[in-house]
Amino acid sequence: PPAGASAAGQPAAGDDPWGFDSEVQVETWADILRPQATDLALMSLFFVFALVSFFRRSQPLKYATLAMSVAYLGVTKSTLISVTDIFRFVHWDFPEFKYSIAWYLIGTFTVVTTLLWGRLYCGRICAFGALTQLLDAVVPKKLRWEPSAKVERYAGYVKYVLLVAVVVYYAATDHFTIYRYVEPFWMYTRQGTVLLWAMLGTLLVASVVVRNLYCRFLCPVGAMLGLISQVTTLFRIKRWSECKTCKICERTCEWGAIRGPQIVRSECVRCDDCERLYADEHKCVHWIVVHRKAKNLRVGEKVGA
Repeated sequence: PPAGASAAGQPAAGDDPWGFDSEVQVETWADILRPQATDLALMSLFFVFALVSFFRRSQPLKYATLAMSVAYLGVTKSTLISVTDIFRFVHWDFPEFKYSIAWYLIGTFTVVTTLLWGRLYCGRICAFGALTQLLDAVVPKKLRWEPSAKVERYAGYVKYVLLVAVVVYYAATDHFTIYRYVEPFWMYTRQGTVLLWAMLGTLLVASVVVRNLYCRFLCPVGAMLGLISQVTTLFRIKRWSECKTCKICERTCEWGAIRGPQIVRSECVRCDDCERLYADEHKCVHWIVVHRKAKNLRVGEKVGA
């Protein structure tokens, strides 16, 4: 008999001519993380930069964050928190963690920052919101139309109606493609129909006239985060006693979130415009009053001396 075979013509013990006993490769965490490492590192660095810009209350850093959001999360990754992520809660259907760590990273960042500071995701991370804010920075103010406080209040309810309607529709039909008709985030994938592109064009033109139109009045994700913000928001924007009568920050707010002495947490996206004003000792009425009192006290002390 040939070498390696028994006298009966069968393979000798331990031989495997068909390869059935070849070693099975066990997938390790190193194998799983290797293709995701670059994406996770870049996303983590972006989130750190966004938080630095938020804590520094720096307008240049804020606009740098917005540009990075459009370029990286929008154009490069097409990664945004979507109403389809809310759909996952209907059937409790989530991607497998080890292959979708980036999805869990952005989801965790969004939830945690919303619990702590409010709609920070909307004001700094969302690639569509970032695009419209960059658009706001270059559009002449004379083209703007600001809705009245009454219109602002009632129009703000539209996004909550859309949120409920689209989630109920999905729960009843399982047709998740409905999201394309209530949020324009698909634009970064450049895979829209003629109708969808026409709707997007109309929305962008309307956003030239009304600042942050979609984010303020139409976004279901913004509505969901707004509900969380209204209940939680552990670290809120400080208010001075002078805020009861002063209107400077109310006129400055691009989101209609300041109504007299009240900051509507569900509408506030922590853009930091008003917080920079609060810290400006030459513009904020609170500090002007404080310095005036201190000056009068010093004058009084000199007279008394």
